[in-house]
Amino acid sequence: MSERSFSVGTENKLRDGQVESVSAGHSSLYKDSGALMAFRGVPISELKNHGILQALTTETSGWQPGVVNLEVLRAQEEWEVVDTIHPDTESGVSSQQPGQLISFSEALQHFQTLDLSSFKKRIQPTIRRTGLAALRHCLFGPPKLHLDLREERDLVLTIAQCGLDSQDPVHGRVLRTIYKKLTGSKFDCALHGDHWEDLGFQGANPATDLRGAGFLALLHLLYLVMDSKTLLMAQEIFRLSHHHIQQFPFCLMSVNITRIAIQALREECLSRECNRRQKVIPVVNSFYAATFLHLARVWRVQQRTISDSGFVLKDLEVLAKKSPKRLLKTLDVYLAQVSKGQASLLVAQKCSGSRGPHARDLTFTGVCDVQSHSSESAGLI
Repeated sequence: MSERSFSVGTENKLRDGQVESVSAGHSSLYKDSGALMAFRGVPISELKNHGILQALTTETSGWQPGVVNLEVLRAQEEWEVVDTIHPDTESGVSSQQPGQLISFSEALQHFQTLDLSSFKKRIQPTIRRTGLAALRHCLFGPPKLHLDLREERDLVLTIAQCGLDSQDPVHGRVLRTIYKKLTGSKFDCALHGDHWEDLGFQGANPATDLRGAGFLALLHLLYLVMDSKTLLMAQEIFRLSHHHIQQFPFCLMSVNITRIAIQALREECLSRECNRRQKVIPVVNSFYAATFLHLARVWRVQQRTISDSGFVLKDLEVLAKKSPKRLLKTLDVYLAQVSKGQASLLVAQKCSGSRGPHARDLTFTGVCDVQSHSSESAGLI
């Protein structure tokens, strides 16, 4: 029998997963790559139960190769890797749910199960008023929040006292979910890096921009991007924030709107609506979204730029506290139009004038940075 016909016969036997003992005189044939073609197309995950690899790696009294074949060693190494793959436990993502998005309700439940007593001690649920201001508020101000809703209100204010903890996997999932939903990325990102500046944070660490709003600012962003209707709104505002003239830091603007929502809750501007719905968190979320929607429309129609940010936010705060019901109604109308495919913030617009300065050359002025005209609204938390 010729060497070639023997090789063909051996290959046919190898295809059937049947390995016969081979004499030492023919061991040199296994150095030829032609004999390995039989299992090159077999997936590594299936080789563990395949007779070929078992025969080639066995150390029984059967066949003993005189020369170690590189192809065999490579197959051995790949087979061993299959058995030793372990989940990445140092990436900040849950090993049980790597890379999965997190819903608003899941993130909120996480805080509801934590011991937040140390943070709760810091909150001031309502604004302290004295003299005529207290009398005017008593006679003409909004109603008091119902007693059974005050615990929920305190939870909102307590979360606003919590910072971003990069060691908490839930915090990391919240950040990555916001990033993925706004950018359309399907890959996880680092918790620190220049990519957060693209979303509108001032630096590589989002935690440094949460002053006055705490983790509630991130929960509000999560709420905005995880609802199918408000997601469209968030993406439109995000695109507006990258306009070549009207650009603004999207996430930093959102943090300032969360501050306005916190202050409106503490000044009992939302109590009437909370009492009507018998809920606090959904009302605060809707108020935040409605305020962001109003800001985006004002910003677009009046062609505001980042140099106007402080005064725009101050006017927005006054309007939001004075007419929360009006803002909420506007949001309801907008979302109804979104469901019909009719609503759009970014209609075709023509911007006159020369190209505006780049956002990095201007300073963003937040709502806390503008001098308040009323001593009652000094300090947001």
